[in-house]
Amino acid sequence: MPVRTSGDLARFRSRVEALVHHHPVVVDNAYTRWFAEGTADRDEVRHLTVQFSVFSHLFVEAQFRKVMNAADLESYRSGKEILMNELGVVFRPTKAGQAVPEGEDPDIVGTEGTVDGGRFRFTAAHFEWLLRFGAPLGLGFDEMGKRRHGTASTLFFCDELFRIYGSEDASIAEGASYAVENWAAAGFWKELIAGLTAFKERECPELPLGFWIWHDKIEDQHAAHTADELAEAFFRPDFDENKFLAGAAEMLDGVKAFWDGLEADRLAYEERHVA
Repeated sequence: MPVRTSGDLARFRSRVEALVHHHPVVVDNAYTRWFAEGTADRDEVRHLTVQFSVFSHLFVEAQFRKVMNAADLESYRSGKEILMNELGVVFRPTKAGQAVPEGEDPDIVGTEGTVDGGRFRFTAAHFEWLLRFGAPLGLGFDEMGKRRHGTASTLFFCDELFRIYGSEDASIAEGASYAVENWAAAGFWKELIAGLTAFKERECPELPLGFWIWHDKIEDQHAAHTADELAEAFFRPDFDENKFLAGAAEMLDGVKAFWDGLEADRLAYEERHVA
């Protein structure tokens, strides 16, 4: 097999960017663009919350599978950082002078560091953050996060995460991971925060936004790391460029199905109310 060069990497990066950074779900998400306008009513916010809680909770399954199928020890540990943080292990700061965060609210839990030596808190688990968010909306534990609450499009997305993001083929899984991180950093968190902030100010002042704010902060960091991770994977002897691109494309199609489903639900809801 020919030795890959930095020029090969540069050409591959161009292919990746053309695919990922121009995918419709990255550049033209109709649902989050609408949501940012701040006109969603309580029922619409509740529907988003339930569907997002299903995705967020079932993501743990995909992340665990990603850990189990890791190509090497480094990626195994990187995957466990995400998994354990999802389950409630708070990042322990590693930079000199960086204060150890106090409290349990995601607004003040750190976004940098490592779970190695970190403190576990039940209330720091991402699903529990969402439960606290859902409470002022009248949503309880049995109404969130369960597969039975997911729409067909939400479950399709979750199943694609498990299949592609957690793939046994390292090149496919890395493509999916790259796509997910860059989608997550493309601005949809900010659009959701804008809409939720407007809803909170209009009619639900007790609504805690920490879950959304924290993820917006950390996803920017994750995306910044993907360039280095791509380079490391590219020079691995078993790396397959076409499988990476296929994994990225299929994963983004799965993401798009989730948001398209929410958009279709919104339009149907508004049509019923207009009628």
